[in-house]
Amino acid sequence: MRYIKLMVAVLVLLLPFTLAVHADEMKQEAAPATAPEVKPETKTDMQPATIDHGIKEKRFIATVGSDGVQHVEITGGDYYFDPNYIVVKVNVPVELSVKKAKGFVPHDIVVKAPEAGINFKIDLNDKAAKTIPFTPTKVGKYEMVCDNRFLFFKSHKDRGMYGFIEVVP
Repeated sequence: MRYIKLMVAVLVLLLPFTLAVHADEMKQEAAPATAPEVKPETKTDMQPATIDHGIKEKRFIATVGSDGVQHVEITGGDYYFDPNYIVVKVNVPVELSVKKAKGFVPHDIVVKAPEAGINFKIDLNDKAAKTIPFTPTKVGKYEMVCDNRFLFFKSHKDRGMYGFIEVVP
């Protein structure tokens, strides 16, 4: 009996959160897929393309700073990364500064490409930006995602929170 009371209490506490997440999911499915506005420092080399799931590509081409490092700033939130397509040079150090936009939904950023020198998983739940240093060692295109998922709802990646890091010669 005590176990049943505990389970009912847990379900009652989770119900408002579950309904809020589900309502947000339904609202986003009803609205057209749009991404946040492009920041002025974002450079595009061509017209924005669309990547899988109809998400608008926001490309940032990193340049080597006076310190010899490629600096890139990314914001993650509300099921997006901005920019969501980053181009960096091979064998040149990169400092990825990642911060979370306002909101209560937890997010992370994950790139699993150890063969290319890019391998990290960072939670974005703090308000402060986090710096991720790496040196890409292999030319290619590597996926970055938020791999969070709540219960049986769509994963954050499936909702549009993904992008790519392209390493060029």
